[in-house]
Amino acid sequence: MQRITSITVGLLLSAGLITSTQADLLDDIRSEGTFTVGTEARFAPFEFIEDGEIVGYSADIMELIMPELDGVELIRMDLPWQGILPGLERNRFDYVITSVTATPERMARYHLSAPVADATMAILKRAGEDDISEPGDIGGKVAAAQAGSAQLQALEALAAELEEAGTPLSDIRTYTGVDEAYADLGTGRVDVVINSLPNLLEAERTRPDVFEVVGTFGEPVYFSWAGRRDDESASLNAFMDEQIQRLNEDGTLAELQEKWFGAPMDLPLELPAAE
Repeated sequence: MQRITSITVGLLLSAGLITSTQADLLDDIRSEGTFTVGTEARFAPFEFIEDGEIVGYSADIMELIMPELDGVELIRMDLPWQGILPGLERNRFDYVITSVTATPERMARYHLSAPVADATMAILKRAGEDDISEPGDIGGKVAAAQAGSAQLQALEALAAELEEAGTPLSDIRTYTGVDEAYADLGTGRVDVVINSLPNLLEAERTRPDVFEVVGTFGEPVYFSWAGRRDDESASLNAFMDEQIQRLNEDGTLAELQEKWFGAPMDLPLELPAAE
């Protein structure tokens, strides 16, 4: 029976009655004419709302990438950070165009793109708070970070070090969006906010009378974008990596970094291997 079935299937294949095709997300995007991405438009200067439009560093990068998808419309779904990566896994959209901190855990679970920006951790305090001048000074303070973020993980690791040194934090508070944490920092409800350096420099730049960046801590970290780690998404992931690397190599990313962050960043073409 098995032999007859195999022969029958072979005849049907040769006759073109059965086809074997592998789904390809990039081909689907080109044929359907839409590229749907998830983003968090509350993460200035990377992605934020201005005059009803999503603007920022990432938006500028996409304006330079989309001509390579001629005839395709970019559709951006603006979601809270906590729903971005779960939404990607549930196929709510094709790709993530928002600042995803490249951690070993995420590198194992998702395809993280070539680096788009520096994401090294830093500390923001109220301007003029002279008792906080380095990371070790936040012992006894109330620290804040975004819920579910790599920045929260970094804060928790720093808190463990401080506790071991005998200077534990007073409390860690988490927020759905970092803007809420900045607001509480400004009013004195928390003493410091942990975020990536570019974001904190933006907060300091826009409100220098209120905020001041203390400094960085931990190992160098990078922001990436993200795709699903499956065969169907492989072509789209490769395409996006190629585009980001092209803009990095020709100096375009450096120009956009000057525009949005005030200085260029030294970015590798690929993420360092996860340790």
